[in-house]
Amino acid sequence: MLSEFKTFIMRGNVLDLAVAVIIGGAFTALVKSLTNNLITPIISFFTGGTSDLKNLQLVITKQLTFKYGAFLNDVINFIIIAFVVFMLVKIVNRLFRSNKEEAAVVNPELEILTEIRDLLEAQKKA
Repeated sequence: MLSEFKTFIMRGNVLDLAVAVIIGGAFTALVKSLTNNLITPIISFFTGGTSDLKNLQLVITKQLTFKYGAFLNDVINFIIIAFVVFMLVKIVNRLFRSNKEEAAVVNPELEILTEIRDLLEAQKKA
């Protein structure tokens, strides 16, 4: 069972997934830092409000408080991460598409041999 587990762990898919999770966590921390340290101060400069979006809230009563600033912060983080993932998928698709197009190029000799075969079959039928 130990050798099966080692084989499972050493497979490419599991290692790739582990690397993706680690890089994803680091990337999320980077995006949060970008939002909190660069984007939020710019927004607060133009709105004249607080320096942290998380402090923005709408208090109806003591029990009913809408913390819309934290939500806006999360929305900005999501948009940045979604855009980067979109761009990565677009780049990967473009790379795979160009590789498939190169593979789809038919060997000219094979094309000529196919034409000869078709002509011979047509002569046999005639």
